[in-house]
Formats: sequence, C-alpha cells, structure tokens
Amino acid sequence: MPCKIFHFKSLTSTQDKAKEFSKKGLSNVVIIADTQTKGRGRFKRKWHSGRGGLWMSILLKPKKIENLQYLTFAAAVAVVKSIKKIANLNTSIKWPNDVHYKGKKLCGILTEGIFGKDNYVAVGVGLNVNQNKFPNEIKNIASSLKIIKKQNFNINKIAANIIDEFYTLYNYYNNHKPKKILRIWKKYCDTINKNATIITTTKKLKGKVIGIDKECNLLLKVKNNKVIKIIEGDINIRY
Repeated sequence: MPCKIFHFKSLTSTQDKAKEFSKKGLSNVVIIADTQTKGRGRFKRKWHSGRGGLWMSILLKPKKIENLQYLTFAAAVAVVKSIKKIANLNTSIKWPNDVHYKGKKLCGILTEGIFGKDNYVAVGVGLNVNQNKFPNEIKNIASSLKIIKKQNFNINKIAANIIDEFYTLYNYYNNHKPKKILRIWKKYCDTINKNATIITTTKKLKGKVIGIDKECNLLLKVKNNKVIKIIEGDINIRY
C-alpha cells in the first residue's frame, strides 16, 4: 500500500502530528521526526527522543477498528524483522509493546485510536538506532543498535523496511485476519513461559506467563493455579 512520508527536523511528537493530519482527512501517511521534544510512551510516560533514533508514526484509516493491540503487535514484528535484515541482530518482543535485546529496550510502540466522524489509528514507533549514550535514568535499561553492533545505521533505510513489513501485516488486520498477526508475533515474543511480576494500575501480581489470548491479553498463572487475564500493565522479567 503506497504511503506518503513527511519528514520533520523536530516535533513535539509524531503522534501529535498524526492527530493533526487526521483532522485534515489524511491517512496512509508516515510522519518521521529527527527529534521529539515531548515524545511519550504508554501511560503518558516521557520517551527520550533525541537525535540518532527513529521517531515515526503511521497514520491509518482501517475499514473497521477492532482490537488495536493487533496493530501494536504488527509494528513490533515489523521492527524485529527489519532489525534482523539490516543489522543482522536477533531481537525479541516483550508483551505488550517493547522490542529488546537481552532485556535492554531498543524500541517502544504506542498505538492510539483517533475517534470522531471518521476513525483513524496512529501507530508510533520509537527505535534507538545511532545513539551512543542515554540519560542516567534509563541508561541501565535501554540500548541502541549502534551500542550493540558498534556501527552506524541508515535510519531512512530502517524506516522504509519497517513500513514495508508493517503494511504486509496491516493487510491481515484490515481483511479481518488478525490471528495471522498473533501467530507471527508469538514466534518472536519471549514473554511466554517466563516467570514475571506484573504491575497494573491497581495491584502487583506474580506468576508464570502461560500465553496470550485472542484479544492480545496476557494470561498469568498465579498460585492455586488460577489464571488471570492481564489487559494492561508493566511486566518485569529476569533475563
């Protein structure tokens, strides 16, 4: 599916620009910024997005908006496949929206619905590519392709690859075949079968991750063999 790419030197966030573009009726556009001044992750957390990373949003207008988590999963798979192709690096997906290498975060994905007379979706991808270092508060949990592979990468080439891979999977979503996305995603996810601590907005749970259901929720087996469905939360796993 052809899409138009808009490139900016600096934005508050590519997600904000996607929302602006949706008001103009645009879709199938990709917004890329060299830096973001107010990049954000899930739960409105600050996302460090200085020069050297890929900060990108894909603005879509699906035929029907179903479980948006499938689009997060599609973006994560696209990132993992592109990193393998361009950097020859095997990375993994951590539920629900992170791509990491040996437990250090390389990429986060934020999918947001934009609802109104017409409904749109903005899929934001933040990938650490050529950064040499990170702010103190995240330096122990984040990494970049450059730090791991000790070389610079062409950010535009990575972006183009991710967009291609993503649209292949988006076609499944748009044609009501999201289970295909889930099946591919599970191949790259290393959260399943791990012991984990999950912090939701209301409680802290410990158990073993036994799978993902068709709504993309995490299934956690806690003591007494009870299985709890986790819709949203932060997951801590020891790698």
